[in-house]
Amino acid sequence: MASRTPAPSPHLPDTAAAVGGLAPRAEARDELLWSQLQALIAVARLGSFTKAAQRLGLSKAAISQRVSDLERHLDQQLVQRTTRSLLNRSLSEAREAAGAPRGVLRVTAPVALGRQHVAPALPAFFERYPELRIELDLSDRLVPLAQEGFDLAIRHTSAPPETHVAFKLCASRALLTASPAYLARAGTPQHPAELAEHRCLPYLRPGPAQWFFERGADARDRRERDPERIRVPVQGHFRASNSEVLRDAALSGLGVALLPDFSARDALRDGRLVEVLPDWRAVGFFGDAIYAIHPWSGHTPQGVRLLVEHLKGVMGGGY
Repeated sequence: MASRTPAPSPHLPDTAAAVGGLAPRAEARDELLWSQLQALIAVARLGSFTKAAQRLGLSKAAISQRVSDLERHLDQQLVQRTTRSLLNRSLSEAREAAGAPRGVLRVTAPVALGRQHVAPALPAFFERYPELRIELDLSDRLVPLAQEGFDLAIRHTSAPPETHVAFKLCASRALLTASPAYLARAGTPQHPAELAEHRCLPYLRPGPAQWFFERGADARDRRERDPERIRVPVQGHFRASNSEVLRDAALSGLGVALLPDFSARDALRDGRLVEVLPDWRAVGFFGDAIYAIHPWSGHTPQGVRLLVEHLKGVMGGGY
């Protein structure tokens, strides 16, 4: 909600007037707003107006008046005596109304995606929002966000959890790749079934290594006929649980690798890797989109919104 400049409270003197007009009006407004916010925080933490008044050395009536003034400023009820969740949400909204975005955002992202694309996007973000800080945890483990205190997760998935707020950053696809040297030596497969005779570089996951492919799977073809599907057991000398490592193995000529587009992009552009079987689409292995996922709440914090908008601007064109 857009903030409105609050009218001076009869119970709280205008700070600028109190010092003879020397303080800028913006500073007076911020000081007034922070005094109201201080009262609200005390009520939230201590659970009552009486305890908040005792902690701040004010009367209960003064605490109540400051919270009421803040509610008028935001045009929203902040305190329902039995609804702590609303109060916690309103604390965040009140902090945002106090000025420039500030605070710490805890973000988790997969290792390869975070190294290659999330971390490089952050310097421009800090230039624009210098009072925001980010703690970036790179892990391929799917952490429970709320339980581990994360504000945002960057996920490569086809099905973001319905219990969270998901912002789609861009589409993504899996690409079958190999180096020109490997293809010159081993030949270029013309059909997915031929991959069973090639050295492949599967992602390290439990169970046998197998890749799935579809052909004729675009929207028009799906209306006309079911896409052709095939499952191919694959094998090779090397498996790894990181797409950057598999990309580098493919660059070294060790075999055919199935990679997410964001890991293969640069090597494909400069010709160090070649796309194999471009008429077929690998399915069911990597996600078909990159999402920013936030634990569900009725209010998305300002810092989270700003970071999501920034990442959309950087990644929106896809890979």
